[in-house]
Amino acid sequence: MNYQLPEIPREFRGVWIATVANIDWPTSPSDSFAKQKIDFLKLLDYYKSLNFNAVIVQVRAAGDAFYPSNLAPWSKYLTGKEGKAPETSENPLTWMIKEAHARGMEFHAWLNPYRATFDLKTELLSPSHDYNLHRDWMLKYGTKYYYNPGLPEVKSHLTSVIKELVTNYDLDAVHFDDYFYPYKVENQYFPDISTFNQFKSPGQTLEDWRRQNINDLIFAVHKTIEATKPWVQFGISPFGVWRNQDKDPKGSPTRAGQTNYDDLFADPITWMKNGWIDYLIPQVYWSMDYELASYRKLNDWWSNNSHQTNIYIGNGPYKIRDNADKAWDNPREIPDQISYTRTIPNVQGNAFFSAKSLLIKNQDVAQTLKNELYQETTLPPAFQPKTPAIIDIPLVLDITADQLLTKIHLEKPLDPAIRYALVQGANELVQLADSEIHPVWVGGMRARALEVSSLNTKYLAIRWIDHYGRIVQTQVYQVP
Repeated sequence: MNYQLPEIPREFRGVWIATVANIDWPTSPSDSFAKQKIDFLKLLDYYKSLNFNAVIVQVRAAGDAFYPSNLAPWSKYLTGKEGKAPETSENPLTWMIKEAHARGMEFHAWLNPYRATFDLKTELLSPSHDYNLHRDWMLKYGTKYYYNPGLPEVKSHLTSVIKELVTNYDLDAVHFDDYFYPYKVENQYFPDISTFNQFKSPGQTLEDWRRQNINDLIFAVHKTIEATKPWVQFGISPFGVWRNQDKDPKGSPTRAGQTNYDDLFADPITWMKNGWIDYLIPQVYWSMDYELASYRKLNDWWSNNSHQTNIYIGNGPYKIRDNADKAWDNPREIPDQISYTRTIPNVQGNAFFSAKSLLIKNQDVAQTLKNELYQETTLPPAFQPKTPAIIDIPLVLDITADQLLTKIHLEKPLDPAIRYALVQGANELVQLADSEIHPVWVGGMRARALEVSSLNTKYLAIRWIDHYGRIVQTQVYQVP
């Protein structure tokens, strides 16, 4: 029937679920997988109840994996011992993705590309860890080992890690955080001078060569994802300051102690200008008017330097009531930040570090967030395919309902590019738009029918969403 439903609002609302050092999940690596599943679902259900729509889950913390891999050992943060498989026939990552999708949440697989170890206890590493297989790739700096970003074989290996992940899993995005070249350790030099002398271009400085190495990886990962599954997004959450103004007039009015460009040799502006990434989440973990790096000023700066790339702001609720900056003692700091971000033209949402900071403590702040700012469900931003994608519009044959289930039968199998059916029911047409949304994940299944818990309503609305997040069609039916 011809009835127009309004557009669903779009806003990215993500949360980082950190696995390194068991920050958020699993609570303990010695827990059974059954207990770890309960804890993971608790996180998903909590953030779903706050109307979040994306989880950014760390699946590679330090040369390891939270999934069976030919390129890395199982993570000790999952099983207590690196290389030891979890005691289950289930693939943990497949399961996590399925549960996120069942709740209508995007799953962004977060990797630390260059961190090889979390400490210097190399005797605890699995024989299949790259430290043991490719010692020549490793550089010791501070209290960790790092993959040497200047080696072509490191770039090739890390690209293969991404290829394996994107090929085997129904991801919505691949996500890197802020660890490129490591944060500087006082009185220590990152030991890559011999690699620099081997691979530098004529006249190239060490700093420019390092930035080139990071750029090369970002470009290679972009091309790999595009060639494998072009609908999988590539996003990065760099440190919140690109450059300080005293180093570059194009930089932000900040005095950050270290910056992306000058210290981590990461240049997000180049990645955005070249279209190598789909979104950027700068980690702006400071208070609104913090003197050295103001949340307010950095929101403005990133909005003005977005280069047609989706910008979401990374927020730091882990600082609430736990920081030398007294602004964080105010429980309104985070709600005020989100309110400010919403006034900025080129910013489309927020992500929060990290999951436990609004669950284990600060639930009052989470509640304020929901009551004042996240009252309604939203969809994450959609993306345009780089090459036109022809998608078969689903045709509904009939709808049947009994006490338990409402079943939607289709004329032919769904196009694999259809990711979700968002189903709503109401007895009056005018109530449809405001009724509860039931997401049904159908990604890649070629389903002939789908079912939701019985809505027993006179009218049914179905929005079909493709894997770029676009609504390809909205259909409204009168249930017989």
